[in-house]
Amino acid sequence: MESSSSGTTSSTIQTSSGLEESLMEQRKRKRMLSNRESARRSRMKKQKLLDDLTAQVNHLKKENTKIVTSVSITTQHYLTVEAENSVLRAQLDELNHRLQSLNDIIEFLDSNNNNMGMCSNPLVGLECDDFFVNQMNMSYMMNQPLMASSDALMY
Repeated sequence: MESSSSGTTSSTIQTSSGLEESLMEQRKRKRMLSNRESARRSRMKKQKLLDDLTAQVNHLKKENTKIVTSVSITTQHYLTVEAENSVLRAQLDELNHRLQSLNDIIEFLDSNNNNMGMCSNPLVGLECDDFFVNQMNMSYMMNQPLMASSDALMY
């Protein structure tokens, strides 16, 4: 009878050993499935992040293109304004030079008129007797070149 008892014990050990293996196998399969699902979620998360980053890159490229275009237009406007400013400064210098020349002429004529008894204000016009002086004054006032005429050369 001993042999039958020990046979039952060994079959019980084998059965519980088989149950343990079966449980371990189930746990192993469950863990594998869980790992696969986790890996799938990780891949999906990674793909979503990659898609989001790609969309962000495209958005930033478009925004960069707009900014570059805006900077280019602004630079062109700046260069245009700078050129106009340069022209205006040159004109200002020329006008200041002309004004200084006219003031010098007026000062010269005033000093000569005061010394020679001629009219005191050359800009008044026909107040003076000397026609040539009046013609010269008028031509400077109008910023016109002096023109010789037969009237100016009469004695």
